[in-house]
Amino acid sequence: MKKPLALLLCSAMVVGALVGCGSKEAETKAAETTAETAGETGESKEAADGEKTWLIATDTVFKPFEYTDENGDFVGIDVDILQAISEDQGFKYELSSLGFDAAAMAVQAGQADGIIAGATIKQERIDAGWMFSDGYYNATQTFAVAKGSDIKSFEDLSGKNVAVKQGTAGKDFADSLKDEYGFTVTVFEDSPSMYQDVVTGNSVACVEDTPIMAANIKEGGLELEIPEGMESEGAPYGFAIMDEKNQELLDMFNAGLKNIQENGKYDEIIAKYLGE
Repeated sequence: MKKPLALLLCSAMVVGALVGCGSKEAETKAAETTAETAGETGESKEAADGEKTWLIATDTVFKPFEYTDENGDFVGIDVDILQAISEDQGFKYELSSLGFDAAAMAVQAGQADGIIAGATIKQERIDAGWMFSDGYYNATQTFAVAKGSDIKSFEDLSGKNVAVKQGTAGKDFADSLKDEYGFTVTVFEDSPSMYQDVVTGNSVACVEDTPIMAANIKEGGLELEIPEGMESEGAPYGFAIMDEKNQELLDMFNAGLKNIQENGKYDEIIAKYLGE
């Protein structure tokens, strides 16, 4: 029997609380839905006219790809791209802000149809059953340090600790370097907690996707900075499903993405949030 989405989310929060990685803010926001809620059952809905409403799960705080603005509205690159694609392809959807891990769990359990949450397309996820769309944004990962820090290179991390976010490409990047450069890592469930660990001096650096890190420093007033030369080569983000029965949704995403890239809508969205 499938667990209701609300129960699944609650379970994810309990796990986070037990390992001591989550924050109260993250738990509160994870309970919120961003467009319309996924409903009591989490099942894809059929409208009165028989038209399907797809259930899409996303992260809570991954600025500028998904976050809550000063008006309390859920916005971001992923949010706008999904809306533009749905309008281009003529399908209905409901977007639920659950947090990255809980969003992935919801799709894996069949309680949501797809996930768009700045998810890097990587072989580990493909092997685990993620079925990705075409890439919609190519992002590098970067280390960030406290303002005025003497950490200027990977070599400076020796013997120190680095904060990372669970299940991200940033964590993978840090893990790929920690043995070579002799640093340890502490894992967090959300970005704000990871940033705070560096600001308070518990860790000397954190690792995040470069556009997210830059946006949070600029707009969030974080006391962090990005050293030159401490970034990865980069990889694309993708929308994903985890059940072949939702192939139609994946196909529509790819077709719509191609169209909005060709008609200029995609560039408008990127420029809106990144000024590119």
